[in-house]
Amino acid sequence: MAKKQKPPAVVAELGRPETAAETAARKAHDSRMYRQRKTVNNLVFSLLVSLGLVLVIFLVVPRGTGGFAEHSVDAQQLAAEAAPSAGRDLAAPEVPESWKAKWAGLRQSGGVTWWQINYTTVDEATGYESYAAVAQAFTADGSPVGDAWISQQLEQQRPTGAEQLGGIDWVVYDHPDRDPERSNMIFGLQGEWENDTILVYGTDTPATLRVLATEVADSLTASKEQ
Repeated sequence: MAKKQKPPAVVAELGRPETAAETAARKAHDSRMYRQRKTVNNLVFSLLVSLGLVLVIFLVVPRGTGGFAEHSVDAQQLAAEAAPSAGRDLAAPEVPESWKAKWAGLRQSGGVTWWQINYTTVDEATGYESYAAVAQAFTADGSPVGDAWISQQLEQQRPTGAEQLGGIDWVVYDHPDRDPERSNMIFGLQGEWENDTILVYGTDTPATLRVLATEVADSLTASKEQ
């Protein structure tokens, strides 16, 4: 007896058997979706492998303990190199060996050019670190740099007095109640040197910053005499 042929299955969505064209379209759709899922799975797998390699590299590569804490530049050498571009002698104070000049260079903004040195200072008795900065600002035509620039550098703090150090008359900015964790200017000094505005400020003690200001004045006087 001949084997009875099985009738085509009824597709629930259609309520009837598929036509040959519908069957071919369904199989093509299923094949396309399979390839897409496989591609996505491969991408996810590749991403996981890449992240794993990054983690391995991070764990394997040795990292020193120094970093920024040990970083220091030669401010006096950089001052000598920058002087021709600035067209003047630049402040290069003598500082304790425990201090680190973290950055030194010329900056420019709003028609004002200035030479700046940023220090990490260290109290040799306590080991406590603070911040100190020296800025020497000027304009191309020799006009004053203006109160707006000075106020910006000194964090909009008001003057509190005046004194003379190293042959320079300084305006004093003494604000001991400011938080050193939130400010770079607790004590500052503003003076003039041959039409240049000189700023010395930071979070170290007033006594330390006064010594720094005197060294700044001495370095400018010494360069002028050479």
